[in-house]
Amino acid sequence: MTSQYDLLLLGAGLANGLLALRLKALQPQLRVLVLDAHAHAGGNHTWCFHEEDLSAAQHQWIAPLVAHRWPHYEVRFPALTRQLNSGYFCVTSARFDEVLRATLGDALRLNHTVASSGPDHVQLASGEVLRARAVIDGRGYQPDAALQIGFQSFVGQEWRLSQPHQLEGPILMDAAVDQQGGYRFVYTLPLSPTRLLIEDTHYINDASLATAQARQNICDYATRQGWQLESLLREERGALPITLAGDFDRFWHHRAPCVGLRAGLFHPTTGYSLPLAATLADALAAEADFSPEALAPRIHRFAQAAWRKQGFFRMLNRMLFLAAEGDRRWRVMQRFYGLPEGLIARFYAGRLTLADRARILSGKPPVPVLAALQAILTHPSGRRASR
Repeated sequence: MTSQYDLLLLGAGLANGLLALRLKALQPQLRVLVLDAHAHAGGNHTWCFHEEDLSAAQHQWIAPLVAHRWPHYEVRFPALTRQLNSGYFCVTSARFDEVLRATLGDALRLNHTVASSGPDHVQLASGEVLRARAVIDGRGYQPDAALQIGFQSFVGQEWRLSQPHQLEGPILMDAAVDQQGGYRFVYTLPLSPTRLLIEDTHYINDASLATAQARQNICDYATRQGWQLESLLREERGALPITLAGDFDRFWHHRAPCVGLRAGLFHPTTGYSLPLAATLADALAAEADFSPEALAPRIHRFAQAAWRKQGFFRMLNRMLFLAAEGDRRWRVMQRFYGLPEGLIARFYAGRLTLADRARILSGKPPVPVLAALQAILTHPSGRRASR
């Protein structure tokens, strides 16, 4: 039977949305359909990235998605407050949904639940069967025993204030707060003079986070900052995977073509996924063969290259999660944010040099030396780490 489509993209989240936009721009002749079970593309999320995370060309094509941008950001710790003069950008799910609808038109089908899928077809809950040369799954992170992970769990609330907040830029981390048993910080984005996104964020060992406590934390933090909360506009919750170690080959064994968090394509320490999603979208949109036989190995090679580059970050994650006591994990991050600004930018972009790595590890570690060595050499399970 002749395929109805060249590509079926399952999930209208960040990775598939960027891929669909890139294919539309570079290969408009392709028959691409994006399917999602929800009423809006992008769900209820906020995605951010740093200026150095993307190339100039990527900034250009992603620009329509950017709802907010700032020339600098701030971090706060018990013994360090610092402004970093690096551009910071925000993509909201509302803007993402608006752009995808306008650009893709009928190629975006929302409120369609996928019952099952194969390499070249999808069956919807309605019983309708759609066929394609290939299917790409971008429906978010799935737990996998091949990976040892912690979590960046958060509750974020967007508030309208009764008085201006006076912030000139984002506060990416305010860790001068009660740690509550893990590395905790408050993340704040000024969306207008009287509108703030405030997130209570915890680096913890599992995905669970007490929502009621997080909401109270946000209100308490706003009170301490002198912000007068007037009306709650929306709330988002999430748990981003933070990779400590794992077996890449086992993770990818029999894995169908996939992108985004489902493919393990995210910064292992921050959980940011937009830069890798944009880079993969560029790579795939430049190809001509979208058969499953060509597509699966191509994505596999991309993910494998990313995994190999991230070994140092996974080691740092083990030091944060395994070597530092919960309430003292902030010391690791405070020390890091005292390093040169260029190094910090390259860290976020995942492009550390050998000199950068040496600088990060030099000097007295902010955790016990023996615990640091054990964390470097072992998995949470006690086995030697596979890097």
